[in-house]
Amino acid sequence: MKILIIDEMHLGIVAMLQKAGHQVTYSPKITRSDILDQVSDFDGLIIRSKTPMDRELLEKAVNLKFIGRAGAGLDQIDLDYMAEREIKLFHAAKGNRDAVAEHAVGSLLSLFNNVIKADSEVRKGIWDREGNRGHELMGKTVGIFGYGNMGKSFAKRLAGFGVRILAYDKYKLDFATDQVQEVMWEKVKAEADILSIHVPLTPETRDFFTLKELESFGKPFWLINTARGEVISFATLNAALDRGILRGAVLDVLENEKFQKFSPGQKAEFEKLAARENVIFSPHVAGWTFESYEKINKVLVKKIKKAFKD
Repeated sequence: MKILIIDEMHLGIVAMLQKAGHQVTYSPKITRSDILDQVSDFDGLIIRSKTPMDRELLEKAVNLKFIGRAGAGLDQIDLDYMAEREIKLFHAAKGNRDAVAEHAVGSLLSLFNNVIKADSEVRKGIWDREGNRGHELMGKTVGIFGYGNMGKSFAKRLAGFGVRILAYDKYKLDFATDQVQEVMWEKVKAEADILSIHVPLTPETRDFFTLKELESFGKPFWLINTARGEVISFATLNAALDRGILRGAVLDVLENEKFQKFSPGQKAEFEKLAARENVIFSPHVAGWTFESYEKINKVLVKKIKKAFKD
C-alpha cells in the first residue's frame, strides 16, 4: 500500500512499514492544503494531531483504507464518516500507556511533597522545612475515572503504594482485581482523596467536570488530569481551588493549549491558576517519552500488518 505520514514520527516506522512491503512517504512538514491535494493517491495515513481528519479531508481520500493514529486520542477524527466508508482506524494507546501512568504518579508525588516549590526556594537560599511539609500517598483512596489502557496502567503503578483504588468506567464491566475495586461513580465521589481522569474527549466528557459535579464529592480531593483538558475549564478549576473543593491539581492538559489563542477570560483564569503553588503543569507530555515514541511505532505497524495480511 501507499502510506503517507503527515506528522513527526520516530523514523523507525518508515523502515518497519517498508519491510512489510509498503511504499512510504514521510512528510512531517506537509500542510493541510497539500494533504488535501495529495491524499487521493494514498491507501493509508499515519497521523498525530496536525490536522483534523474531518469529512472535507476524508471525502478527498478516495482510496483510503486506514488511518493510523500515533497516540490515544481520537477526538479530531470523524469516526462516523470513517465507519460509513469502512475505513479502518488503528490507534496506539498501548504504546504510551506506561508513560502516562508513570507521569501521573510522579507528578502526584511531586505535588504531595512540594518538590517544585521546595526546589525553587532552596535555589534562592530559603530553607523552609515546615512550609514544605508533605503528604503521604499511603492510606489514601484513589479514584480512577475511566479504566481503559491508561487507567489500568495507572492503577498498576499504584500497587506498591499502599493505597485503596476505586475505578469507574461507564462502558466496562467485570474488571475488578485484588487491588482494584470496580464501583459506581457515586462511590468514587463519596470516598476519593485523589481523582485521576483517564477518559477520551467526547461530547459526553467535554466539560463533564462542572463546579456542580465537583461540589458533589464527599470531601476535598486532589485532581490529576493527563487525559484531555476540555473535560474541565480553567474557571471551574479556580473556583474549586478557591473554595477548597480541590486541594491541588496535576495538569498535563489544558482546555486550550494554544496560549496565543486564549480568550480574554481564559487568559485571566489561566494566570490565576498559574500563580497557585498547589498546581503542577506540564505541556501535554505525559505520554511523550523516548520509549513511547518507539513503542507507538511498533503497536501501529503490528496492527496494520495484522489487518492487511495476505
